[in-house]
Amino acid sequence: MRTLYLSHPSFLDHLTPADHPEQPERVRVIEQQFERSEFQNLIRDVAPLASVDQVARAHPLSYVEHIRLQAPGEGLLSLDGDTVMSPGTYTAALRASGAACFAVDEVMTGLVDNAFCAIRPPGHHAKPRLAMGFCFFNHAAVAARHAQVVHGVERVAIVDFDVHHGNGTQDIFYDDASVLYASTHQMPLFPGTGALDETGIANNICNAPLSAGSDGGVYREAMTSRILPAVDDFAPDLIIVSAGFDAHRLDPMGQLNLTEADFVWTTQRLMEIADRRCGSRLVSLLEGGYDLPALARSAAAHVSTLLGH
Repeated sequence: MRTLYLSHPSFLDHLTPADHPEQPERVRVIEQQFERSEFQNLIRDVAPLASVDQVARAHPLSYVEHIRLQAPGEGLLSLDGDTVMSPGTYTAALRASGAACFAVDEVMTGLVDNAFCAIRPPGHHAKPRLAMGFCFFNHAAVAARHAQVVHGVERVAIVDFDVHHGNGTQDIFYDDASVLYASTHQMPLFPGTGALDETGIANNICNAPLSAGSDGGVYREAMTSRILPAVDDFAPDLIIVSAGFDAHRLDPMGQLNLTEADFVWTTQRLMEIADRRCGSRLVSLLEGGYDLPALARSAAAHVSTLLGH
């Protein structure tokens, strides 16, 4: 497979307090994995800046401007108890959305089969008018809208296996039948959304909440019985993955017990649907993952699978 890998040094410029789980080192440990010989065939490029207009397809222009104006000239600014801005945050967030849009361009034009974007800050908690849960702009939503507006894509499926429910992504597309949002996540857990009865305007929201302590067997059953059939039946023109690796058994932010093998299995199943439904077109975006060794191994396993290893 032709797999594109996107990142950028500016993702290291989004700074958080020393005890904050969402640290620049998250991107560094992933990049170190991709120095290994098995990743020599990755097609590598740098993430461009998204335009304000691109981001404004998922967020009001007034909100994008609000985030720009909030960025401190020095030091750190807390927007809430979890979500912190530094002088480099706004640019990093723009470039994360830019990576998502560029990956869509490359996949939709057939230059690559799939893509992985090692980006931060993450995005799936960002609501149309609210930054929360470490997130400022919803990169998956920006990418989906970009695919629709620029490439004429009719149906986008967003699959989210982060340990936390992507409340922002669900909120953005709840009343939009052209986008399927399908999520496995621990519940109860932040942000408190993601129940089975949250189904969207046209059953385009598909949640599979998992209890604390659930292992790979329980997770795979939820994917097999609920998430994967919903994605397949939706017959998407593009699959976007919110790839959060904090469902790993070692991650401090949740209590699910997945391993690297579960992420490989999930990637394989999604690639099979992409092969069958949309010409292999799949774009994966980094969301959570806060135990650094587990994050590094999980991301490497995910991308190795995208490469066809």
